[in-house]
Amino acid sequence: MTDEVLVSVSTDADVVAAREKGRELSAGLGFSSIDLTLIVTAISELARNILLYAERGEIVLRVDNDGRPGITVIARDDGPGIPDLELAMRDSFSTGNGLGLGLPGARRLMDEFAIESEVSKGTTIVMKKWAPDRV
Repeated sequence: MTDEVLVSVSTDADVVAAREKGRELSAGLGFSSIDLTLIVTAISELARNILLYAERGEIVLRVDNDGRPGITVIARDDGPGIPDLELAMRDSFSTGNGLGLGLPGARRLMDEFAIESEVSKGTTIVMKKWAPDRV
């Protein structure tokens, strides 16, 4: 299994590819079907945001094995950036026609979530989901 996959995002087919690769890598880590759905939904939300707001970017999917296994999802673009991160992270805020989750929804679906954005320079989001402890 590859430890890192990069998916360029510039079409709807790329969103599907990012979802499929995320599911494949996560399944290899032993995530439940429910967790797989959460991870894939979060990936989809970020990939759709890239298309809607930046037109192109990338999703990096990385298997983490530093002590506790998990998956890291990095979404990057060189788009317009987010002028008001606080507003964008509010549950009631929406500017697009995505799944309706937005950034706050993606944050809730994952265990860790960090966002950096600069107007006219783009956005980078890093989120992680840790695999269940095995007994």
